[in-house]
Amino acid sequence: MSLSQPITKNTSLRTRPWMATVLIVAGICGILFGLGSSIITGVANISFSTVWNSIFHYDSSNEHHVIIQSLRMPRALAGALVGAAFAVAGAIMQGVTRNPIADTGLMGINAGAGFVLVLVFAFAPRLPFESIVLFSFIGAGLGVGLVYGLAYFSKNGLTPLRLALAGAVVSSILSGISQAISLLFQINYDLAFWSAGGISTAEWFQVSVMMPWIVGGIIVAMILSRSITILSLGEEIAAGLGQKTRLVKGLAAVVVMVLAGASVSTVGGVGFVGLVVPHIVRFLVGVDYRWIIPCSAVMGGVLVVFADIGAKMIAMPYETPLGAIIAVIGVPFFLYLARKERREW
Repeated sequence: MSLSQPITKNTSLRTRPWMATVLIVAGICGILFGLGSSIITGVANISFSTVWNSIFHYDSSNEHHVIIQSLRMPRALAGALVGAAFAVAGAIMQGVTRNPIADTGLMGINAGAGFVLVLVFAFAPRLPFESIVLFSFIGAGLGVGLVYGLAYFSKNGLTPLRLALAGAVVSSILSGISQAISLLFQINYDLAFWSAGGISTAEWFQVSVMMPWIVGGIIVAMILSRSITILSLGEEIAAGLGQKTRLVKGLAAVVVMVLAGASVSTVGGVGFVGLVVPHIVRFLVGVDYRWIIPCSAVMGGVLVVFADIGAKMIAMPYETPLGAIIAVIGVPFFLYLARKERREW
């Protein structure tokens, strides 16, 4: 059986390309609508006509034009990008590890990236954002390495629940050390921003730096999507089909670290996007990652953009942490999955 043929009959039956197409089209429309809604939503009351004029007839002396161009547009675009990145990273992790509760927040990746960022804020506060993103990649790799190392040496091996517990332990330890460093070097504000998560401070230069990493990571993920589908059936099956499983896992890990690192460096530790979105997408479109990854990217963008609108509106004129809003959805979903997996064991 060649890799160009359908994986199995059952797998092809469980794939719904028509639903995936509908989901992608609806998701793109949702993102466009969400971007427009995000731009006109906020403390300053701005009409759609003002937004239109600010784009095609920009006037630097107009306060609303400045707010739209300098604050709201990069914020909305950053939300769509990081939502897509977190969702795709979660989908890849769930497919490669066959762990249904894998997520960058739960697996310690966000905490690792945040820990290294705190070190950067403390010891190199004037480091340019381009370098901060690279350090965030290193931190993401540190987090996932610690989690898998801790779970690997556990008595009964790498079960999904043990990975989640290892992620919780590593996240707690790294967060505690980060808080201690922030108190010692008086960088509490930066740590508070990262812990809560939010895109209120996103600027165009940040978007321009992280966009190539995120877009490139998603493109590579789509190239790997068929191999991830085969690997999700089991490592023995994948090896039997001639797949170089270690190579696929290594490339997938790099993509996850890039997507998570670029996102955390901009918005902080926003969790559960990569947990919730891939499960919903998989339920709707089936098990083929050639559809799961692009659908997750689109729906992740929709989730974060609309969650950020809620962050601006719930306690206006104050900001509600974006991470808290998504956690309201994510925590019950995680508890449901954990309970379901425990019954199946």
